Amino acid sequence: MVTLTRRQFSAGAAMLGTAASMWPAAALAGRTRQFPDGFLWGAATSAYQIEGNNINSDVWQVEAIAGTPYAEPAGDAANGFELWPTDLDLAKAMGLNSYRFSLEWARIEPRAGEFSVAMLDHYKRIIEGCHARGLKPFVTFNHFTTPLWFALRGGWQHPDAPTLFARFCAMAASHLSDGIAVAATLNEPNLAGRLADVLPPAVSKWLLPADRAVSEKVAAAFGVPLFLTGNNVWYPDPTTLQANLLKGHDLGRQAIKAVRGDLPVGVCLAIIDDQAVGSNSIRDTVRKGLYVDWLQAARRDDFVGVQNYERALWDDKGRVPPPPEGDRNFAGGEVYSASLAGAVRYAYSVAKVPIFVTEHGVNSQDDTVRQRLIPAALGHLHRAIAEGVPVKGYMHWSLIDNFEWGFGYKPQFGLHSFDRKTFARTAKASAGVLGGIARANAV
Repeated sequence: MVTLTRRQFSAGAAMLGTAASMWPAAALAGRTRQFPDGFLWGAATSAYQIEGNNINSDVWQVEAIAGTPYAEPAGDAANGFELWPTDLDLAKAMGLNSYRFSLEWARIEPRAGEFSVAMLDHYKRIIEGCHARGLKPFVTFNHFTTPLWFALRGGWQHPDAPTLFARFCAMAASHLSDGIAVAATLNEPNLAGRLADVLPPAVSKWLLPADRAVSEKVAAAFGVPLFLTGNNVWYPDPTTLQANLLKGHDLGRQAIKAVRGDLPVGVCLAIIDDQAVGSNSIRDTVRKGLYVDWLQAARRDDFVGVQNYERALWDDKGRVPPPPEGDRNFAGGEVYSASLAGAVRYAYSVAKVPIFVTEHGVNSQDDTVRQRLIPAALGHLHRAIAEGVPVKGYMHWSLIDNFEWGFGYKPQFGLHSFDRKTFARTAKASAGVLGGIARANAV
């Protein structure tokens, strides 16, 4: 295995910085759509998807068992655990002023009640590294994955799950909160137990029974009645699951605020731009099931994070296929640039708190699709801001290509690619597109 030096990576980042700084002069000339002062421009990652070798995490077990629905194991991922300085250099070189990343709960609390100061210090160094580069750290306390011991208790369906999460939040906040700019408790909890309703029917039909079979197989192997990861598709009791996640978010926010009351805390929600078609559309019923409880809960928060990748058209019977024209993502789905603004408008109409776009992007091996999407979507977002929606920042998913859960490494969302043997990062042209907009604070 080839190990590249920090100097080699830094040289590559410097080259990206030059390219990104040259881009906006021509592309943004004469544009007047300025974003608000202090707007956060960032890119996002999650610990499990880039760090590699999170051996105490729940998903690590699922990847390795016979019959797993995962296409491949995470393995070394992008070696982000070692190369976080490189990734911060990439964000800085792009001209961003923020970086969203997550804590891996299983590293910090590998056994119940045992907290690793060394791992807390690791994430503290990332926070300090952000500040050294002029990046505001946007920290997600839990991005899907949970410790193996937590999953072996039934995960988020266990009655003690909310208090166990709050205990973790309190410990992490006491060690890290001084340097955090913005904090989120959970990532897309509104889809837990409901993901099958959002995925294409063909995928759900295969994935639900496979997910259940593997969960039961792991439970049997460890001699426990129920094993559930934080990233399951199948859950035996979605109602209890959602109640516990809502309580966990509330207790987690309180725990973080008890350590540092002035730290903005919210939750990151997956929100499709659901649009009504014809009379008697079921759109509002769909929204009630997927978002309303969480958006109402977010009224007690400092913000809500909106994560959007698509729109959905709903008539009186179900989801309607989108128009055939326009760009398509790698899976053949519609790429609709106005969907982000639509999701943001809807979230604010219910939650009535400031908005951060915490994820937005496209799964495409053709980077020109990403290059077209970014300015188009941000143009629509600018209009929403001009209408009075208080959007405070935009985090693109993702900084680098990464491990996309059950689909493995084939999906590509990154502004940078990486070599799975050397871990060398390479900027895509879309990094220069977003970087130019960020530097100008205009689109």
